[in-house]
This record gives sequence, C-alpha cells and structure tokens, in this order.
Amino acid sequence: MTLERYRYVVVEGPIGAGKTSLTRKLAERLNAEMLLEQAGDNPFLPRFYQEPKRYALPVQLHFLFDRTRQLRELAQGDLFRAGTVSDFLIDKDMLFARLNLDDDEFELYQKVYADLAPQAPTPDLVIYLQAPLETLQDRVRRRGVEFERGMDAYYLQRLANSYSEFFHRYDAAPLLIVNTSHLNFAQGETDFELLVERIEKMRGPREFFSRAA
Repeated sequence: MTLERYRYVVVEGPIGAGKTSLTRKLAERLNAEMLLEQAGDNPFLPRFYQEPKRYALPVQLHFLFDRTRQLRELAQGDLFRAGTVSDFLIDKDMLFARLNLDDDEFELYQKVYADLAPQAPTPDLVIYLQAPLETLQDRVRRRGVEFERGMDAYYLQRLANSYSEFFHRYDAAPLLIVNTSHLNFAQGETDFELLVERIEKMRGPREFFSRAA
C-alpha cells in the first residue's frame, strides 16, 4: 500500500473504538509520520470525568489549542513529504463541545474555534470506526486508563450517537466507515490486512467495511 493517493489519513471514532491503535499500525505500514491526540497532556481531563460541568470548557479549549497547534505545524512543516496518519479530526471538536458545554460556554467556544480551525488541512481519507456500546465499554475497561473508569454508559452512548450523526453528514473528505464489532486491528493481523486491502480498493467518496462474526 502506498501513499500516492492518501498523503494525510485520519482515523476517528468514539472513545474505545481503537483509533490510536489503528493509527499506529497504518503509520508503520505506510512508513508515515504519526500525529496523535495528546489526551494524557490535558491536565483538565481527569477532573472532567469527576466534575463534567465544571471542567468541560477548559478541557475542550485545551484540546482545541493543542490540536490546532499540531495541525499548524503539520501544514507548515515537512510531514506531508513522508505522509501523515492522525488519530483526530479537528472538525469533531465541535461535536464534543456541543455535547458537554452549556449554551453560553458553547457560544464562546464557537468564537474561539472559528478563529483557529480554518488553519487545519483537509484529509485525503477519513476512517471512521464504529462499535456498539458494549464493545466500547469493554475496550475502555481493557485499556485501563484510571480516570476513564468513571465514564458512565449514558455518556458513552450519547458520544457514539453524536459521532454517528456527525459522519452521516460529513462530506469534506473521502470517508470509509468501518464497523469494528468483529474486527480487532490492535491484535488481529488478518483484520488489519483486510482493512488495508479495502482501503486500496476504495473509489467512491463514502464506502463501508465490516466483517461477519
């Protein structure tokens, strides 16, 4: 698989979908640079899971500033020369903001976002990972991030629904929607090879990939 068609690939999906694991494998296969969401560097994130209303705005602004900085460096630097695979799409920041902020906070966030987000380059391909709630919960538990243990099922389901609605309307870049209910890219080499083959065959602006149980 080459990067002749896809110089900038983004893997997206709700928490527990497996986007970072797939990003790493794709970057290795494509000999590309990785652009990873630095969730562990956000000092407000653990507190957000304890007190969502209090810390929703600072956690969102921290992510927004960090992601736009990374994307600005990407656009200005040499990363496109080798290709880039990222585990975040800047457009989805508005999804989290609408889900977690009250109306006044959301209005403020929109103003900040409008000043920053246009600097983001458009991906050549977006891979959206879907999974049912039970699968997402299991994967969150398995990865063992301490501050995620308090995430309730209702929030995770609302988040998954928001992703589904967002990508139902998304048309800014070619989109491959992947149902990961019976796919494990982190541990299954066969699953990963099937996905690589599917990407190579992609021709339309929106296509789907899944595997039977």
